[in-house]
Amino acid sequence: MGATGQTTGQVEDPSLERHFKGHRDAVTCVDFSLNTKQLASGSMDSCLMIWHMKPQSRAYRFAGHKDAVTCVNFSPSGHLLASGSRDKTVRIWIPNVKGESTVFRAHTATVRSVHFCSDGQSFVTASDDKTVKVWSTHRQKFLFSLSQHINWVRCARFSPDGRLIVSASDDKTVKLWDKTSRECVHSYCEHGGFVTYVDFHPSGTCIAAAGMDNTVKVWDVRTHRLLQHYQLHSAAVNALSFHPSGNYLLTASSDSTLKILDLMEGRLLYTLHGHQGPATTVAFSRTGEYFASGGSDEQVMVWKSNFDVVDYGEVTKVHRPPATLATSSRNLPEVDFPVPPGRGRSQESVQSQPQEPISMPQTLTSTLEHIVGQLDVLTQTVSILEQRLTLTEDKLKQCLENQQLIMQRTTP
Repeated sequence: MGATGQTTGQVEDPSLERHFKGHRDAVTCVDFSLNTKQLASGSMDSCLMIWHMKPQSRAYRFAGHKDAVTCVNFSPSGHLLASGSRDKTVRIWIPNVKGESTVFRAHTATVRSVHFCSDGQSFVTASDDKTVKVWSTHRQKFLFSLSQHINWVRCARFSPDGRLIVSASDDKTVKLWDKTSRECVHSYCEHGGFVTYVDFHPSGTCIAAAGMDNTVKVWDVRTHRLLQHYQLHSAAVNALSFHPSGNYLLTASSDSTLKILDLMEGRLLYTLHGHQGPATTVAFSRTGEYFASGGSDEQVMVWKSNFDVVDYGEVTKVHRPPATLATSSRNLPEVDFPVPPGRGRSQESVQSQPQEPISMPQTLTSTLEHIVGQLDVLTQTVSILEQRLTLTEDKLKQCLENQQLIMQRTTP
């Protein structure tokens, strides 16, 4: 049980740090508080647990939901905790020993997902009643509903800036919504099965979605282009979580494994074996130092990421990933983070499926490299144009403000 992978040089595998037992049925969801002092988990046993990361601390068990707890999310400040349930309600808890909660009669069917906006003022819910709903946190009031999905909605998340909402559904689509206009901006229809989970990259420029078709797909939310496509699990992918740096993606699957993907290189880094049976949920802590997982084995596990101690210069490649691993592995750096020197020399899990090296004709390799080079040039050009446009807009705004001042002075 634990992380699997060869250690070369100064690389440390992700390691199992804590092991929490207390649920009486499958764990469905996990989330860390802002300061990583608390970890919340929900279960099919209808209970919500709050675990303290400090050793020898007692856990809180919150009972209130009348059926399975399906989702949990701490508010950005960590002072509130939202949970959704098969009892069709959402509860907002104060995560202390008293365990007081406010109930929202949220949906007409199971609530599958709850997520706070980055300002904490609102939260979004998704349900088997095929709707996505947005609520005011402090006024405890329903604001509006988004209802273009034609099957159960499994997940809904706010973008980091709070302007967009993304939702994933059993109608095999991922939909992107504008929060202000309440319009569906785009539908992504590339999944071959139910879409189980979706989330925004920390930069807000792309989204990743997990599916029952065993795949993870990454799209650019500006161009709506498919950036990466991973088919690494042998069963449904149930959940995913971005590392706060945006460089890594963590997935949980019914094949009982967790996988860590390097998004900058478009490759598998680690396969983690810990759960006995389907791994149902994963979440990085807000700092990325830890991540938690839950499974149908009723267990909650906390892992230490150890990404900060990786010295990529000391590591050699173990396997080349197959060509189908990432459709366009060099696209994410243009979206957000540059590739650190030596990032290519990383490792994969020893227990991952053996993969035959795939050779490509030299002419095709050269052509692809040329295309990638041209794309980089185009990206840089677009970036420069965006900067110039921003400067022009700022100058125009200044001119208008000056004009208004002059008119105010000349008006008797």
